[in-house]
Amino acid sequence: MKEDRNKMATTLNMIAKDRKRTNILRKSEQNTIAYLVQRMPSWLTSDGLTAIGFFGNLMVAGSFILGTFFSRYWLLLSLLGFVINWFGDSLDGRLAYYRNKPRKWYGFSLDVTVDWIGTILIGLGFMIYASGFWKYVGFAFVVLYGWEMITAQLRYKVGGQYSIDSGIFGPTEVRLLLAFIITLEVFIPGSIQYLALIACLFLLISNLMEARKLILLADQRDIEERQIKEQELQNRRKENA
Repeated sequence: MKEDRNKMATTLNMIAKDRKRTNILRKSEQNTIAYLVQRMPSWLTSDGLTAIGFFGNLMVAGSFILGTFFSRYWLLLSLLGFVINWFGDSLDGRLAYYRNKPRKWYGFSLDVTVDWIGTILIGLGFMIYASGFWKYVGFAFVVLYGWEMITAQLRYKVGGQYSIDSGIFGPTEVRLLLAFIITLEVFIPGSIQYLALIACLFLLISNLMEARKLILLADQRDIEERQIKEQELQNRRKENA
């Protein structure tokens, strides 16, 4: 038992490298990821997990299309899609760190690109399902989620610490929220329109708050770099005096 705890602690430390988590479910999520990466078959690679995660997004987008032309009960397919997406998207990079084969910049670039394409496809699926004005809500969600992704990348560039979360909410919480909204739509037709609008407003407020933090962080870095340059200039003057 003690050996298992030590192995879990070591795994948690390995998969947490180069990433700061602040989301509500981080403890249980990280424990689950640590448990799973230890049991992944050797033939399954990080790229394979990325492909699995993308397939999950395709299922979510497809559920909207099937729900539009056949039956809204097809929307429930999205629940499985979110689970598959979480599995692939959450484990791809962490598996590489666990196996001590990280490709930091390759994985970072691939992950962000695939996530963005998946988000666009889900937004398009919603726009096909929605009617009239509500199509624009789907477009707004894609834009706002894209803004959140850009803020995360800028925070990484400016602060040097990569975080996929916006405060207490991360991708997992977003998946759960979307899964709830879509499930409610199956049993209460039309509810997705208003709940999606509320989700967009929440994203807007969150993005504005995170953007403010980013700007303050960038301003502080400018001040620190200016102070370093001034100190270097003073040192040169003393040396030349």
